[in-house]
Amino acid sequence: MRGRYPEIEPYASGLLDVGDGHRIYWETCGNPEGAPALVLHGGPGSGCGPGLRRYFDPSRYRIVLFDQRGCGRSLPFAGEATADLSANTTFHQFSDIERLREHLAIERWLLFGGSWGCVLGLAYAERFPDRVTSIVMMGLATGRRAETDLLTRGLGRYFPDEWARFRDHLSPEDRETDLAAGYARLLATPDPAVHVAAADAWCRWEDALEPGSPGFADEPPGWRLAFARLVTHYWSHGSWLEDGEVLANAARLAGIPGVLVQGTLDLGNLIGTPWALADAWPGVELRMVDAAHEMRSASMIDGLVEATDRFSDRR
Repeated sequence: MRGRYPEIEPYASGLLDVGDGHRIYWETCGNPEGAPALVLHGGPGSGCGPGLRRYFDPSRYRIVLFDQRGCGRSLPFAGEATADLSANTTFHQFSDIERLREHLAIERWLLFGGSWGCVLGLAYAERFPDRVTSIVMMGLATGRRAETDLLTRGLGRYFPDEWARFRDHLSPEDRETDLAAGYARLLATPDPAVHVAAADAWCRWEDALEPGSPGFADEPPGWRLAFARLVTHYWSHGSWLEDGEVLANAARLAGIPGVLVQGTLDLGNLIGTPWALADAWPGVELRMVDAAHEMRSASMIDGLVEATDRFSDRR
């Protein structure tokens, strides 16, 4: 059993102006001379927590974390009463990652993440393969409509009561179309009574999909609002990616060592995402472990730490 590395604190941090009125929070931990690694959090909108620092040997890695636009400590915060998300897209995120890399004078780095972080990391690596030394991902996702449709509608058959409450929060017209888009409209409403209730309903459904996990609905109101707004904003726009493009372009990752650690109980497995990704990416290693869509199980932690340990000498 490897377990995670001990808790550490950043040795540097700041707010980086990335344009469009946005400033992203970033921090670096570990060894300033170590192999650079970039952590891409999930959501979109979850933000980076201190636990994500602990999947890397701090004596061997220069660990870079940042809060993506609109969430965590980045500004402006999407959990304010009103929020303009027009300059918050996947392409803005690519630009932010590149600006951060240049700001920190990093040539190439390992990419680490899960769920939405997996989508963002793979799409970035396909566009900038020469910037990436290796990739470690979990909670595998590729941004396909089939994946978000599964999470908003397909899983209703497995959680019928919870899904009925989730669906019925929308108008009868919106219930028959894209549920994420329907929620995005409610969440953009200036009336707090409307957007707070919609955020709470969205977070309760997220919690229903991961029973036993720390609840999104237990987070502070502003966090819930920012998270729900950003998730629905991205999902309702197909994450600004051509449907299936991450899989279609995975051959561009050939030559980049990668490890995919996936829980056998992850609900994304129902449409075959892990195996589709492993088939499309030449040379990647897919490791199935006893876990769900989370990072807390011992087998998931061991798989991720073993992978980062393996790649710690790559520059």
